[in-house]
Amino acid sequence: MDPALGRDIKENMYEKLAQKYGMSIEQAKANTQNMVQMAKESGLDYRMDTLILTNTFDAHRLTLFAKEQGLMKEMTERILRAYFTESKHIGDHATLTELAVEVGLDEQAVTGMLASDGMAEEVRAEERTAAQYGVTGVPYYLINKKYALTGAQPTEY
Repeated sequence: MDPALGRDIKENMYEKLAQKYGMSIEQAKANTQNMVQMAKESGLDYRMDTLILTNTFDAHRLTLFAKEQGLMKEMTERILRAYFTESKHIGDHATLTELAVEVGLDEQAVTGMLASDGMAEEVRAEERTAAQYGVTGVPYYLINKKYALTGAQPTEY
């Protein structure tokens, strides 16, 4: 999650990674391919070449809204599949609403929440907490607020 990222990004995943981490496009592709391979070994189909970069703030708001309805896990999984596998624009409100309805959320309630600033402060609080722990990318695992694992890790790790 990059709070400064715009909703409609011109660059592709590799270009953005190269910019962010000061590496070449080839290095960014190699690093990403490693993650794609690990995902594949876990039964996931990541399609980084067609992934649509966007600001995920509203997707995070939607997952917290879904949490209130007891559907956070389902919403999170649906958003991740839409983003990594289906190359859907998860910064777009119409797309998010469609995904929310698929997991059982009320369309009007979702549309209203996304049109408002609902759940915004909760997401901002999570951003502040992440910053306190030094989170700069995902995945990031924090265990007992003491041990951190950053980046894609092999399943056995």
